Amino acid sequence: MAFWDYANPTRFLRLVQVVLPWLIGFCVLAFAAGLYMAFFTAPEDYQQGNTVRIMYIHVPAAWLCMMCYTVMSISSIGTLVWKHPLADVSAKSAAPIGAAFTFMALVTGSLWGKPMWGTYWVWDARLTSVLVLLIMYLGLMTLWRTMDDPIKAGKSAAILTLVGALNLPIIKFSVDWWNTLHQPASVVRMDGPTIHPDILWPLLVMAVAFTLLFFVLHLMAMRNEILRRRVRALRMRAASVSRPGTAAATAQPAE
Repeated sequence: MAFWDYANPTRFLRLVQVVLPWLIGFCVLAFAAGLYMAFFTAPEDYQQGNTVRIMYIHVPAAWLCMMCYTVMSISSIGTLVWKHPLADVSAKSAAPIGAAFTFMALVTGSLWGKPMWGTYWVWDARLTSVLVLLIMYLGLMTLWRTMDDPIKAGKSAAILTLVGALNLPIIKFSVDWWNTLHQPASVVRMDGPTIHPDILWPLLVMAVAFTLLFFVLHLMAMRNEILRRRVRALRMRAASVSRPGTAAATAQPAE
């Protein structure tokens, strides 16, 4: 069966029913292993002490907030170019999840920044661009809610999503393009990671756990959105069928 066969919502729901329990199981195992490594096996940082453990939540959340928007951007292309039936569902379902990860990255970053920088917030390029990303998520969620027609809302949101995607490289390279308090990349580098393996491995396991959590939440949200649209279609169909009958009944003279 080709990938495009799962564009059929019914087949997609069957796939979700099979895949979701396995994803949940792997997600729980990854979080159990990652949290154990982060809090019990990973050493303290020689400068930051135990506050470095915030990194195991902050960094994966920061990665995932950008990954969510990347998924939305790809889905938006599918909506505008290929008119994939599930592309709009994917983008709409990913927005609240991305907003939650972005909010988590900002909060944990502020808590981590206080002992390191002496303040919870600075208007540097990295923090400001991530805040803009959160505003983009909230704006897209509002757009979907304010338009009754899901097809028109999906096209409008897809255009806005692709415009907002210009912010992703700004977030990624802001620490290289401008002089900021935020530290430069230390994991994904051309010359390899600069973090000690005892700290790097728990971080990677937590990144896998967060990624699995995204896919679990995304598939569940897509399933709910498909069912919600089916209920809406049934209600509209029932309303359109009942109107002619009502009109015919009122047109008959009373005996």
